[in-house]
Amino acid sequence: MFRRRWWVIGAATVFVVLGGIWGTQVFGALITGGFDDPASESSRALERAEATLGRTGNDIVVLYTSADLTVDDPAYGQAVTDALDGLPGDVVTAAATYWSTGSPALVSEDRRSTYAVLTLAGDEAERIDGLNEIEDQLAAPGLQTQVGGITAVSRDIGERVAADIAFAETISIPVLLVLLVIVFGSVVAASLPLTIGVLAIVGAFAALRGLSDVTDVSVFSINVVTILGLGLAIDYGLFMTGRFREEIARGRDVEEAIAHTMATAGRTVAISGVTVAISLSGLLIFPMAFLRSMGFGGLSAVLVAMVAALTVLPALLAVLGRRVDALSVRRLLRRRPPADPVAPVRGEHGFWYRLAHSIMRRPVTYAVAVLAVLLLAGAPFLRVEFGGIDPRVLPEGTESRVVSETVDRDFVQNSQLPIEAIVTARDEAGLERYVDDVRAVDGVTAAEVTAQAGEVARVTVLYAGDPISAQTRDLVRQIRDVPAPPGGDVLVGGLTAELADQLEAIGDLLPWMALIVVGATFVLLFLAFGSVVLPVKAIVMNILSLGASFGALVLIFQDGHLSGLLDFTSTGTLEATQPILVLAVVFGLSMDYEVFLMSRIREVYDRTGDNTLAVAVGLQRTGRIITSAALLILVVIGLFSISGITFIKLVGVAMLIAVLVDATIVRALLVPATMRLLGTANWWAPAPLRRFYERHGLHEEDDSPPPPADVPVTTAPRPTE
Repeated sequence: MFRRRWWVIGAATVFVVLGGIWGTQVFGALITGGFDDPASESSRALERAEATLGRTGNDIVVLYTSADLTVDDPAYGQAVTDALDGLPGDVVTAAATYWSTGSPALVSEDRRSTYAVLTLAGDEAERIDGLNEIEDQLAAPGLQTQVGGITAVSRDIGERVAADIAFAETISIPVLLVLLVIVFGSVVAASLPLTIGVLAIVGAFAALRGLSDVTDVSVFSINVVTILGLGLAIDYGLFMTGRFREEIARGRDVEEAIAHTMATAGRTVAISGVTVAISLSGLLIFPMAFLRSMGFGGLSAVLVAMVAALTVLPALLAVLGRRVDALSVRRLLRRRPPADPVAPVRGEHGFWYRLAHSIMRRPVTYAVAVLAVLLLAGAPFLRVEFGGIDPRVLPEGTESRVVSETVDRDFVQNSQLPIEAIVTARDEAGLERYVDDVRAVDGVTAAEVTAQAGEVARVTVLYAGDPISAQTRDLVRQIRDVPAPPGGDVLVGGLTAELADQLEAIGDLLPWMALIVVGATFVLLFLAFGSVVLPVKAIVMNILSLGASFGALVLIFQDGHLSGLLDFTSTGTLEATQPILVLAVVFGLSMDYEVFLMSRIREVYDRTGDNTLAVAVGLQRTGRIITSAALLILVVIGLFSISGITFIKLVGVAMLIAVLVDATIVRALLVPATMRLLGTANWWAPAPLRRFYERHGLHEEDDSPPPPADVPVTTAPRPTE
């Protein structure tokens, strides 16, 4: 990288230009759905219905209201009919109104309101385009007109997400630059992590744009790209640039400093990047496009950030050399610089060193206290209730949400979101018996055949209750248990059935995700540190951090505490895919900090054989770096926690809590306490594995100054095998 620095920088510049032009086109190719399992019964029910009965759906719900007329007035019906008759047939494939169907479900209790249901042509993107095309034509003279329905909700969510991302990036990048300048004390050094962040985001956008041509990509993956792209770029930039400045301060020339930086911090960044990537790869086993998109986006951002940190960053450092501290804020302010969080540790007796020794003098007290706090914080998650997404994820007052709430309040309950049974029956008598059996199910308020073509019929089932509640999901299971007509079969679908199938798929695959992520992380950390104890301890601590975060989610989002402060509507449940996403992202970020800390501890332990000293010096050398990195990523995450979309807010709050807990309570308190309690057992591995590590492990090279003069340098003893 030093010898080819200009080639590398030139290639990176071309990549940013071309990748930016190509990648930003991804915004027009994203979907807002993708929460269903394509192989589930509900998905197969939808496919059969569309193939045999034609596509129907509440794509657009147009709510009409009159201040003085009822639907029984001919003028009311004429106004609505005239408005809808003029809609283009290539956009609207079907329209159902009270006057075309005679259905009382389409009329409010006071008979002053009615709604029309429109089915649009095309896929999700085409339906949104169709809505935008006809929206102004939906108004009926003399009537208040409001537009809702699935397509309107999807459009509003997508637009709000795009606006939130633009706002977050507009605010976060200047704030991050200011904080980085404070951390580094230099404008030039502070710009390096942001440069890597831009590369990571552009690269991930380009990757998602390519993937959108072959598979569905969720609009929400953009949030993960932004968080991880900026977050990891900051982590890697801090760690690499800090080590380079450390090597320069030791008197090395620029090329030698870069070589030693790559041999130590560079190797740590590579291990960290692969660890985070492995954590995110667990999302790819899920069939839901939403989770797979998050996996693809996160993997792209992590891998591009890692590669950029190992190529473009050293090339930039080679060009800058000792000018990396140019435009020093401290020099401009003409004051003595404070302790630099990335400067070489000389006496090893700073705040973090003293804190580590204080903890290690009373390890049992600290360990028990921290464990008690984390377990208490995680306890509410034991009563979690999972649910799905409905229009309440939008801010109050959004028109599509208002339409949904009005229809639920003033019309026949759940007429918008019925359970649908697609029935194949050989004769009409068998179909009638099936419908009667469904009506007899406790909780069903109505069941009618609403469409029929040959042997296939759609049975629309209404019910009392919330469509995303556990009680309604249980009702779906009861309906699925109703025997099919003789010689026929039944596929049960609808929103509630999709949610039930989604939860079942997540429950089946979550253990496999855990096995992949935990197993691969264990192997990688063993190869990095040569211990079987440290990986187990790291995994347990990550689980404790996640548990505390998930417990807070139940209190905040399920129970509704802080709903006023955070401005959201609690549904009494947590959307099921979001904790899975948080698990993957936070597990990776926590391992990021773990690798940074343990790599420094291992360096000192290998030189001294003193576990207590190694922990204290390792914490001193990384404490402020990790704290600074956590503070900076909290800025990025925190801005997403004020999103107008509830489940994006949920992800932001969960990650904010988890990172805060991990970077403070776990890394600063629990790690030193447990490392002291375990002593040399921290580095234990069975003899065969230890020999394997000595031959094939990912050893870091280190040429650091010796430890404090009062501590003899020894060869690290081989732990008891």
